[in-house]
Order: sequence, then structure tokens, then C-alpha cells
Amino acid sequence: MKKAPAPALKCNGCILLAVTLLVYGTAALFAPDKTLAAAEESLGILMKILPILLVVFFLTALLNTFLKPKSIAKHLGKGARLRGWFIALFGGILSHGPGYVWYPMLADLRSQGARDGLIVAFFYARAIKLPWLPVMISYFGIGFTLVLSFYILLGAWLQGIIADKILVKHET
Repeated sequence: MKKAPAPALKCNGCILLAVTLLVYGTAALFAPDKTLAAAEESLGILMKILPILLVVFFLTALLNTFLKPKSIAKHLGKGARLRGWFIALFGGILSHGPGYVWYPMLADLRSQGARDGLIVAFFYARAIKLPWLPVMISYFGIGFTLVLSFYILLGAWLQGIIADKILVKHET
């Protein structure tokens, strides 16, 4: 007889907040001055990044409103050819932030029929960071930067092809 799955926690952020408040409360008992200074510093950092967070939330909402995984997945499915590779590689270059932020969207695309190889290529192409290209050019020159970027994209494409060969989806 199968056990029913345990209910998922509804508020992981609430747990983190509770633990943080508990740690601050405990620290305040032993060193109130240092705890207050730490809290002020944390609040200062929050105020600095709050505008960025608001922009990210807005852009995420905008993307979720207008880009539907099903419409993107049709370009990244079994029949995807050059357009699918272009979307995966170019999307990887344009994507920013930590990789785990992209997991839910890519899982949704995969469940809608996107090929595994294109998802792998997307992650591999993320190695090219647009904001860092001018710095890289200033240190290493434009020739080196272009050649390295070309090889990263070539590697992304090859990894995607290998993943498509190895990770064959079994339809049940």
C-alpha cells in the first residue's frame, strides 16, 4: 500500500524569516550593540538592492505574461532546427542571474516538449556574460574574446547534440 506524499511546506520564506529573527533575537541578548549595527547594515543593503529587485519582479511578471512556455516549446520541440538552436544559444547569452532561477521555466518548457539538447545548450551558452564582454575585451583584446565566445557557442551546440543523443525521452 502506497503512502500519501507528505504535504509540501507552504512558506519556505516564512521559515527563513523565522530563523533569521530567532538568530537576531538570540544575538541581541548577548551583544545588543553589534546586533543593532548588523541589522542597520542589513537594512542598508536591502534599500540599495530594492530598486533592482523591483525591476526584476516587474520583468519576470512581464515575461510570464507574454511568453508562454507552450509557444516557446513549439520552437524547441522535436522538429526544432536552426531556429531552435538560435533561440537556445541566444537566450543563454541574454540570460542573467544564477542558474537555479531558470530551472522552473526550463522544467516547464521541457514538460511542454522542448528538447533536452536545447536546454543543455541554453545552460552552456550562459557562460558568455554580456556585461563582462567589455571588461574581457579590455584585458584580452577583441580577437581573443571573439574566438573564446565562438568556442563557447560551439561547445554549447555540441553538448546539446550529445545530450539529444544520450537523453532520449521515453514516451509511455
